[in-house]
Amino acid sequence: MSAVRTVLGDVPATELGVTNAHDHLFFRSPLLPGQELDDPRAALDELRAFRELGGRTVVQWTPRGLGRRLTEAAEASRASGVRVVAATGLHQAAHYAPERLARERDRLAELFIADLTTAPVRAGLIKVAGDFHGLNTHARQVMTAAAQAHHATGSPIAVHLELGTGALEVLELLCGQLAVPADRVILGHLGRSPDTGAQREAAGSGAFLAFDGPSRAHHATDWRLLDELTALAEAGYADRILLGGDTTTAAARAASGGGPGMPHLLRRLRPRLAAELGSGFVEQVFVANPARAFAADWR
Repeated sequence: MSAVRTVLGDVPATELGVTNAHDHLFFRSPLLPGQELDDPRAALDELRAFRELGGRTVVQWTPRGLGRRLTEAAEASRASGVRVVAATGLHQAAHYAPERLARERDRLAELFIADLTTAPVRAGLIKVAGDFHGLNTHARQVMTAAAQAHHATGSPIAVHLELGTGALEVLELLCGQLAVPADRVILGHLGRSPDTGAQREAAGSGAFLAFDGPSRAHHATDWRLLDELTALAEAGYADRILLGGDTTTAAARAASGGGPGMPHLLRRLRPRLAAELGSGFVEQVFVANPARAFAADWR
């Protein structure tokens, strides 16, 4: 039976409820010194704030080596009553020490599969990353390993698109050359490049499109978001849309950092979407679409 693999075990996809499709409870990178998400209490507070607004599931896209803290994620999920889906995979090479990448390069698929199937706290998706308008050698190696892990387990693959670019290159590799079904691919950060034509083409492939990071003033995420979502809905692609917060720094948290955080999705964005696009659209993008995007027939 199709199920979503959470940090507390598999659940039927129909039980996900209102879902934040891309966020982070824990995250640390040398590219963001001093802004680590590594406070279990703050993570719990953020989940509780999300639940108070009706949120039921958060999908954490933090991959291997960037402070996933899976045990603490499971504890926060249990204490808050919010389901958490964790990730395996790798981010861009700049986030890692070169010696680590060299040590793991030839066994990435094996590591991803273990995270998805035998780890004490299991991941429920594979996170990979592209580059600005293209794919470098590291990205291709990681995506190849992710495709192998997908074929072995059924796991969905979530893709960081650098500044929202490179979606078609990613699809050509994953779905064309590596034979991953398009509906197993989730393209992230599309709102950072508000090209509605490219977005419609990506949606037409059958992939899911994750619009994430609302209230980031340095990206075209808020002031173009309604236009982008409306264009996709009018083109018949409302069933491909996902929404997430993508909280990657301590300062962006609502509960402890003064930022919009996870609650922004439901406190501010959800009523705007309901007013502009209707309650049916809201139910689809927050409940129905995540239930399809993150479920798998696990092997």
